[in-house]
Amino acid sequence: MKTRSFIDQVEVQVRSGKGGDGAASFRREALVPFGGPDGGDGGRGGDVVLRGSTHVNSLISLFFEPRLFAEDGVPGSGGRCFGRRGKDLVVDVPCGTLATDAETGLLVADITSPGQRVVIAKGGAGGYGNVHFKSAVNQAPTEHTAGGPAEEMRLKLELKTIADAGLLGFPNAGKSSLITAVSSATPKIASYPFTTLNPIVGTMTCEDYAQIRIADVPGIIEGASDGVGLGLAFLKHLERSRVLVYVIDMAGTDNRKPWDDFKVLEKEIAAYSPELAERPRLVVANKMDRAAARKNLARFVRETGESPIALSCEPSLKDLREYADLKGYAGPVGMDAFRAELRRLVNPKPRAHQHLEEPPPPLHEMPDTTGDEIPAEALRFATFLKLDAPKKKSHPSRGNIH
Repeated sequence: MKTRSFIDQVEVQVRSGKGGDGAASFRREALVPFGGPDGGDGGRGGDVVLRGSTHVNSLISLFFEPRLFAEDGVPGSGGRCFGRRGKDLVVDVPCGTLATDAETGLLVADITSPGQRVVIAKGGAGGYGNVHFKSAVNQAPTEHTAGGPAEEMRLKLELKTIADAGLLGFPNAGKSSLITAVSSATPKIASYPFTTLNPIVGTMTCEDYAQIRIADVPGIIEGASDGVGLGLAFLKHLERSRVLVYVIDMAGTDNRKPWDDFKVLEKEIAAYSPELAERPRLVVANKMDRAAARKNLARFVRETGESPIALSCEPSLKDLREYADLKGYAGPVGMDAFRAELRRLVNPKPRAHQHLEEPPPPLHEMPDTTGDEIPAEALRFATFLKLDAPKKKSHPSRGNIH
C-alpha cells in the first residue's frame, strides 16, 4: 500500500487524445433527390498540459495516479455534424519540476514559474468527412480520413525546489529554527536530529515588501555526495538556489567540532556540484546564546578564516552582542544582520517593481503634481500601475481545428 507523504520524483505514462474519424454519409431527405455527401469532420484530440502552480509542493498526486490520458476527439457524423474536440488534461505541478523522456533522457519541459503551461503531448488532428471530397467529377465521394494518432510517452518528473537561498547544515544545526524566525514557515522543531524529512520553503518579506524564498532541506552528513544517507535525494533541491547559507551549530552539540563540520559541508557540496560550490554564500554561527558557542567562535574564525554571522533563533534575545559578550567580535551579529546580508546577496525586486523592465526613476525627478491635473509624465513614478498595453485576446476558434 502506498503511504508516502512527500514525493519529488515519479514516472508517469502520458497519452494525448486520438483525433476523431471523419464520417462518410449522404443526405437522405424526402423530396430532395441527389442530396449529396454530408459527412462531418472528427474533433481534435485533447492535449496533455503541465502547468506550474504554487498550490502544490509535491508530486504525490501523480504518484497515486501515474496515468495522464487526455480525452479522444469525437467522430463526425451525418448532417454535417462535426465532432467535438477532446478535453485537454491540465496537470498542476510545483514550480521547479523537470520533465524528461524516461527512455532517452531528453528534456521535455522545465516548469519554473506559476501559470506556465507546456504541452507535453499534442492531440491528434480530426479526420475529414466526405463533404470535403465532393467535386464536379466526384459527386458521390465515399472518401474520408481517420483521425490523427495520439502521442504517447513515458516521462520522468523530478522536483527541484526553486528558492533564492538554500539552508545547508548538519542535522540538528538549527536550520528549521532559522527559517521559522525569518519567515512564516512552520517546520517541525525538536531537540533530536533529522526532524526535517522533506524540503520546506519559507518566504522572508523585507520592509519594502520584496520577498526572498528560503529552502530548508534535511540535514547533510559526511558522504552525502556519494549517496550516504539521503544526501543525493535532497542535495538536488539546492541546485536552483542563488545563495547557499551554511548553518553551523557553533555550540558543538553531540561533541561535534564546528570548524570540521564547515569543512565537511564545503567538501560535500564541491563533490556534488563544483558549480554549486562557486555560488555566493553566507556562513551562520547558530546557537550563540550558549556558553560553548562563544568559546568555539574564536577558534572557528582561526581554523576556517571565515567571519560568520553570529546569531541565535531565540526570540527573547533582543541584543545578542550584549547578552553573549560579543563586543570584541568584528563580524556581524544578530538576526537583523542576517536579513540585511541575505537581502544584499539576493537583491530581490520590491513587489511593486516586479513588472518593470527598468528600475523606476528617482523621486526628485518627478514633476509637480499639486495642480488640478496630474501630468502624464508623473505616471512613470506610479510603479504599482501596469501601464503596458494589454495583449489582444485571440478570438475563440470556431468549428473543427486541424
